[in-house]
Amino acid sequence: MVRKSKKALFAFLILTATLTFGQGKTTEIGFITDNDLYTSSKNDMYYTNGLEIFYRFLSKNKNEKINKEITEFRIGQYLYNPRFINEAAVEINDRPFAAYLFAEMGKSFFYQSQSVLKTDVQVGFVGPNAMGKELQEGFHEIIGYKKVFGWENQIHNAFGLQAHVLYSKKMFPSKHNDFIDFHFQSEANLGTIFTGLSTGFMARFGFKKLLPIYDSNLHDASVSVNAQPDIREFYFYAMSSVNYQFYDATIEGSMFNDTSPITFELEPLRFNAEAGLKYRRNNFNISYSFIYRGRELNDPGIDTNSGYFYGSIRMGFLLR
Repeated sequence: MVRKSKKALFAFLILTATLTFGQGKTTEIGFITDNDLYTSSKNDMYYTNGLEIFYRFLSKNKNEKINKEITEFRIGQYLYNPRFINEAAVEINDRPFAAYLFAEMGKSFFYQSQSVLKTDVQVGFVGPNAMGKELQEGFHEIIGYKKVFGWENQIHNAFGLQAHVLYSKKMFPSKHNDFIDFHFQSEANLGTIFTGLSTGFMARFGFKKLLPIYDSNLHDASVSVNAQPDIREFYFYAMSSVNYQFYDATIEGSMFNDTSPITFELEPLRFNAEAGLKYRRNNFNISYSFIYRGRELNDPGIDTNSGYFYGSIRMGFLLR
């Protein structure tokens, strides 16, 4: 009887270990922080700070052509400044002060062909309701950084309702390479804050064997129902795109009123670029990206406005 009890206990422990360590990681939590200071201490202008917190999980999927369907929730805030934020330059603006605060829900579909379709909707505010002034001035005071002047000229309140879609398709699928791949990518934004189209190309160069796009952290597909023991991912990526921007409330003000004190017309056609490193080790994702954005506004009286760049850091943690 004792021997049978020991065998039963041993079998139970084996089963428990198998279920515990053999399960996949079906949820991920994390954050994204953007700042121009991540590229240069002297490059403090235009898109000056962004913070997003996300939670994503694997959804049920019965379509054989789709490897994964992922649902995501996100909250975030973006801050925009002119080039100069000192007291003497309060009336010298080459971009409006603006903040955008939003909540987002999205669905992503990762196909067996390694194509990706990402969709999301956002609701939020541009203007004082987005609390950009309070955050930036308070943060600068806490860290002892220079005082910010000029938020009294920020874009006035505008309600944000946004839809976004991104589609990525793997190029040359018949010419497989374990360490290099290429993708064509297009995306569109439509809403009361941003409306525009972008299209371009992206490439991955692996320091380790590349994971399929439906398992890679490139488009946030690390979650999986299957166990992935000792998985590693490390690669350099680069992308370039052409963007045509029809509308931007952080530059032009609300489409429903013209009360904002400082606004500009857009430079609609832009060139954008992005490059960086992405790494994953088991349940941990991290990346660093260098992002360039072309000149965004058009005003013959301003010769200081130009393209700009900033850095983006992402960290994510996979959970059962």
